[in-house]
Amino acid sequence: MDDALINAAGIMEDSIVDGPGLRTAIFAQGCPRRCEGCHNPQSHAFGTGTDWTVEDLFAHIRKNPIVRGVTFSGGEPFSQAAPFARLARMLKEAGYEVAAYTGYTFEELAGSGSPAQKALLETLDILIDGEFILAQRNLDLRFRGSANQRILDVPRSLAAGKAVWCTAERWVGAREA
Repeated sequence: MDDALINAAGIMEDSIVDGPGLRTAIFAQGCPRRCEGCHNPQSHAFGTGTDWTVEDLFAHIRKNPIVRGVTFSGGEPFSQAAPFARLARMLKEAGYEVAAYTGYTFEELAGSGSPAQKALLETLDILIDGEFILAQRNLDLRFRGSANQRILDVPRSLAAGKAVWCTAERWVGAREA
């Protein structure tokens, strides 16, 4: 897929569960991981969602003047890394905080990810990484579904060359198990 279209399973307006504050969450259609117990199993099949141009998604997000954060979820946004990276760059230039959920780990993406996956990673503020593991499911965790998942500060992680937990006040409480 080129960087012009995102195949989306859906869009959630005014989400309060996909990161702090009111956010727009964009759910990618398609996931190679297909984690047991996934809360979005309808997003697993590739190519069965709605195609959006990056420009149309950007304009759609901009319609809500009180939303300052956007979260990419899934499915697997890193399976459509090029268009999500393009959208993330546009959002960052407009002053939005951009977060993404992924079944990959930071180490996988930074070390052996494709050029498009690395480009998407470099545009993010926050990464919630790791597969959902049903045996580690914990409904008390903030912004995560299972205890193995981490909420990472991407710029600090990239600078350090290793995963660095987010300590920003708006995400505080996310690390507690």
